[in-house]
Amino acid sequence: MKICFIMYQGNMYSGGQGVYLYYLTRELARMGHEVHVLAGPPYPELDDAVIGHNLETYSYWSYHHEKRNFLFERNPLTYFHPVNFYEFISTRIALSSLLLTFSVRAWLKLLELSRDGRFDVVHDNQTLSYGISLMQASGIPVVATIHHPLSIDLENALRQSRSLYEQARRILWSPWVMQQVVARRLPRAIVVSETSRRAVEGAFGLRPERVRVIHNGVDTDCFRPLADVQEQPGLIVYVGNSEDRNKGARYLIEALHLLEDDRRDYRLAIVDHKRNRLKLVPRLVQEYGLWSRVHFLGHLSTEDLVRLYNQASLVVSPSLYEGFGLPAAEAMACGRPVLATTGGAFPEVIDHGETGWLAPPGDSRALADSIRLLMDDAGLRERLGQAGRRSIVERFNWRKAAEETLAVYEELVGRPERLPETAPAG
Repeated sequence: MKICFIMYQGNMYSGGQGVYLYYLTRELARMGHEVHVLAGPPYPELDDAVIGHNLETYSYWSYHHEKRNFLFERNPLTYFHPVNFYEFISTRIALSSLLLTFSVRAWLKLLELSRDGRFDVVHDNQTLSYGISLMQASGIPVVATIHHPLSIDLENALRQSRSLYEQARRILWSPWVMQQVVARRLPRAIVVSETSRRAVEGAFGLRPERVRVIHNGVDTDCFRPLADVQEQPGLIVYVGNSEDRNKGARYLIEALHLLEDDRRDYRLAIVDHKRNRLKLVPRLVQEYGLWSRVHFLGHLSTEDLVRLYNQASLVVSPSLYEGFGLPAAEAMACGRPVLATTGGAFPEVIDHGETGWLAPPGDSRALADSIRLLMDDAGLRERLGQAGRRSIVERFNWRKAAEETLAVYEELVGRPERLPETAPAG
């Protein structure tokens, strides 16, 4: 098959969607398929067998991701083209504009590439913008992976907003209306967990027969226990976008503050953007006087991340909702104990008390109590870590995910059909 993936931000540091893109395209290419990727900045790392096409954009965020290209390698007059100027201004305040302009550029690039041979299928990695509908209108079968509805992110962000201004800004930023419109027109959607399936069907009104559950995988050859790395007592690790209110970083910092009286040497390592690019966590660290306990490591290479996981006494994923929860699964694959929440799909990945530990989402006190319990019981941490590794190896791998994804392609291409846009009322 000739397959084209669409990803508006392709880098693995953009989050779990970037990790998904890398490993799924790699496995499909290894299975002998011709795989292309149309991606925006920050551009992805891809397997050598995958053909990448980096799209130049004029979004506000592309300036931050590709400053040299943006400032010195373009014709200055192009900045004042009405479309490019609109893109730069509007993408500062609305994710919907970023997705729209990228997806239209991706559609135009797809038409160009199709001159050398038609694509059998387009796989959208949760862009869900009107350019994707243009690809459908061009006659190319389209399937999309919807990791979770962004309306959930919006609800959680509004719950944590401290002012009407911040609430208005969050509503303006969210693209949930556009994504709902596009999703309803897709013949097939892939979701990464049963929890995500229920959320997507409810938020977008999709009929169950149009949705397929395909769990993410974990590269267990890469994410593994390292015999030459020793656990660092008291080291807690958080991996994720702490600015995303859905990831629950606020509650982890509050829990660490509640643990101050324990007189234990807790240290939190945060793998995220550099500290000077973050707002929420540094503000809370300052408010609670936790500078001696919290360390910002920036982004790490995969090799360094695996070493950090192996050094951790505990890896914490305090998200309010997760469609799957890749950092938790990666840490489990490294044989480390994981504390997550019952938010979203975590209970599908973690069996509480058997392969990891779960606490209620959005509850700093419960998170602190769970950290205290696990840190006080080295035997429990060891047992959870070993069982977690076994569970990930047995249940989640990328080759299985690729094979199941290919089956969806074949189903779509082999049996084209027109389905009602929405589920029947009631």
